[in-house]
Amino acid sequence: MNRTAILVDGAFFLARYRKVYGERDAGDARAVAKTVFSMALEHLKAVDRPRESLYRIFFYDCPPLEKSLVKPVSGDSIDFGRTGAAAFRRELHDQLRRQRKMALRLGRLSERGEWQLKRNAYQQLRDGSLHWDDLGDEHFEPDMRQTQVDMKIGIDIAALTYKKLVDQIILIAGDADFIPAAKLARYEGIDFILDPMWQGIAPDLHEHIDGLQSVCPRPF
Repeated sequence: MNRTAILVDGAFFLARYRKVYGERDAGDARAVAKTVFSMALEHLKAVDRPRESLYRIFFYDCPPLEKSLVKPVSGDSIDFGRTGAAAFRRELHDQLRRQRKMALRLGRLSERGEWQLKRNAYQQLRDGSLHWDDLGDEHFEPDMRQTQVDMKIGIDIAALTYKKLVDQIILIAGDADFIPAAKLARYEGIDFILDPMWQGIAPDLHEHIDGLQSVCPRPF
């Protein structure tokens, strides 16, 4: 039987979830986890494969920030481990572990103990709708980077390919970091499909995939 593996870049998925599923509660971890699974089934329908052809869903993410930092303007302390965002992430990971055919792959969160301007605050400063003297704690966010996530995606694509566990890989992601792994998979005969959840992709990405397919509602 033909087998399909579905790989999900968690940070990308959650960012797009708020845009394409605007009517849903983005803070409901159980609903978000179920959406991941239902999207996988929709992909199987789109490629005319039965549910039994699903090899596994791989969800890549990082644990939430759990440390305390001093806010950049007020000087107050905030324990990020007690924030709603951290609680949601922990609950989401727990719900994903409960889903059938789901493998949760966690990288690491690399933070430098510093703050950076949020993107929308930077844009407001540029267009003059926000002034430097008006900056507050709400305009900043911790300077964090995901590490090992792209590496884990690449390793799993290579393993699925060389061990001949699947003949088709569907990747839900939005950047070009996957290109080397996609080239390898396609060279070995894997049908490689990209789902950017209706986000535009660079024109040159098309030459590195076998198809472009989004199954979530299209945002307007």
